[in-house]
Amino acid sequence: MSRRIRRRAASSPSRPGRWISISRSSASPLPTSDANEAGRGGDRGAVTVLGAGIVGTCCALALQREGFSVTLIDRDTPGAGTSSGNAGLIQTGTPMPMATPGMLRQVPAMLLDPKGSLVIRWRYLPRLIPWLWRFVRESSARRTEANARDQMRLLDHVGDAYRELVRAAGAEDMLRYKGLLFVYRGAADARAAGWEMDMFRRHGVRVDTVNADELRQMEPALNRDYTHGFHLPDCFYTVDPKHLTERLAEAFGRMGGVFRKAEVTGIEIGPAGPSGLRTASETIPVERLVLAAGVFSKKFARDLGISVPLESARGYHLMLLDETVRINGPVLDGKRHFAVTPMSGGLRLAGMVELASLEAAPNYERAEMLLPLAQDMLPGLKGAETRPWMGHRPMIPDSLPVIEQSRRHPNTFFAFGHGQLGLTMGAITGLLVADLACGREPRVDLTPYRSDRF
Repeated sequence: MSRRIRRRAASSPSRPGRWISISRSSASPLPTSDANEAGRGGDRGAVTVLGAGIVGTCCALALQREGFSVTLIDRDTPGAGTSSGNAGLIQTGTPMPMATPGMLRQVPAMLLDPKGSLVIRWRYLPRLIPWLWRFVRESSARRTEANARDQMRLLDHVGDAYRELVRAAGAEDMLRYKGLLFVYRGAADARAAGWEMDMFRRHGVRVDTVNADELRQMEPALNRDYTHGFHLPDCFYTVDPKHLTERLAEAFGRMGGVFRKAEVTGIEIGPAGPSGLRTASETIPVERLVLAAGVFSKKFARDLGISVPLESARGYHLMLLDETVRINGPVLDGKRHFAVTPMSGGLRLAGMVELASLEAAPNYERAEMLLPLAQDMLPGLKGAETRPWMGHRPMIPDSLPVIEQSRRHPNTFFAFGHGQLGLTMGAITGLLVADLACGREPRVDLTPYRSDRF
């Protein structure tokens, strides 16, 4: 059967790694600014948030609610970048670093198997070696457990944080509370995942074991070869991650926040810290700065004298449009490491991590590899019309973000490096940045997320 494929890149038509020039956009869901207009808020002062993905947008909304005058800046409209293409999962109960025991043995396969769930592009390997060495060091059992514990410190607050911001935005309809279902073909595969589920339980996560009959009841469309599963009832998901970010941005705009679409090429440093953001035509004044630019944060952190081992873990998805097969909630094949999520525009197949440079062209064959996997999972799936996507996830070797007030530049706050959990941790990161900006004790101890931990 032939398939009509409509390809679109993860980024704008500008060159990868660049931020497009300042312009008004009729598609912007919130007010755009003139040259020196700041967000209209209360009397706490002005804050500029660099990056309008889910993390930056949550930071902007949380700060605007606290009475700051906030300006949100990005090369694209809010949510149009990597935040638009994730699996939609808000994984409150899955503390799982990407570096796990046995990772060193898997490195050759990453280089040699182009169809693996995690691959490295050969040409990028020399530049990646320092990061990869740190990544392998984080894969010991001791470090995996510690990193999972530190992930869970944030995950414990994810549900409440999203409920707070989504309620403020009137966007409750964007979320579905269906849990997350891991499925396996046989007892051996389920036993192999036992250590992962045991780790979830050690960190207080609710995990329900599911037998074959229960799988049929939960997901009738599932291939009957799946006989074992685990259900995490506290996870939830969004039916459209891009539109969720847009709805939060709209609320930010209604509260007086301002959006600027700008190519930011660098950060000007004054006596008190960052004083301006350079563009092709001007320098935008900055009083306080939140750096939430995803994978581009590495470059801007260097402008601030901060070195962070951050690389792009490129993720792929395939959107299946107008499918007749239906599932009730997100399903994740625990062995093959891909997820199927029911969304407002169809079924989204997501997975396939690729370590490559920002400049490397997308390999959409990796997205298309997801279709036969999903057709095997869900017999009857047609995939007659598909849309592939690739985005850059900002990955740090220990799978922990950087969230802090800069010690070198106290007028600067960091909120980046969330890797595969950017959507999951967006709301809690925004509230934590607001805590810091207000001078409050953060609701989570931020010591594990300092930029000087490396």
